Amino acid sequence: MDVSIVVDNIPVYAEAALLTLKIAVLGIIAALAIGLFGAVVKYFRIPVLRQIVQAYIEVSRNTPLLVQLFFPYFGLPKLGVVLSSETCAVIGLAFLGGGYMAEAIRIGLEAVEGIQLRSSLSLGLTRLQAMRHVIVPQATAIALPAVAANMIFLVKETSVVGVVAVPELVFTAKEQIGQAYETQETLLLLVVFYLLLLLPLSLIAGYAERKVRARVFGPPRTS
Repeated sequence: MDVSIVVDNIPVYAEAALLTLKIAVLGIIAALAIGLFGAVVKYFRIPVLRQIVQAYIEVSRNTPLLVQLFFPYFGLPKLGVVLSSETCAVIGLAFLGGGYMAEAIRIGLEAVEGIQLRSSLSLGLTRLQAMRHVIVPQATAIALPAVAANMIFLVKETSVVGVVAVPELVFTAKEQIGQAYETQETLLLLVVFYLLLLLPLSLIAGYAERKVRARVFGPPRTS
């Protein structure tokens, strides 16, 4: 293990980590938007749209990210649509994550007893007010652990997007090993930078989960 090699390569991996983070954040935001739409459609059982959303969820969750990346990167140019590698990576992550997010959010919504919605409507609240003030806060507290787990999952899935020539962390590590054969130093840097990306997200997610649950359901009981 040559420490000087590790130190010299930190800027290279820092740049790759920033790109990885950028792609992950954009992919997660898009996945959350898709998931929220899909969850609402399934929760309210909207005709036709519900079947389309269910078909999308099955496709997104039962096909590998590799295939989902290849379609926009290699398939769309055949139709005259050429996208950058980074855009294809974000689309792939959003397509994959949207299915998982939709199910996580739907489960949160359906975990809230239906009588609460009916009671809210009987008290004079509109459906939108009932969702905003009664259903969504509880559903958020229930769904947050699964949503956070999906976010961490999507960050880790960025390790695949190098197949479409995105110079993220794993792509950079492979290049480094192939050119300089610095395997130990490369793997050490790879582990360290993934920890720097994922550990804070995990800690923040745990903190947010406790805070949201305490706000919605009250502090945990102590024996």
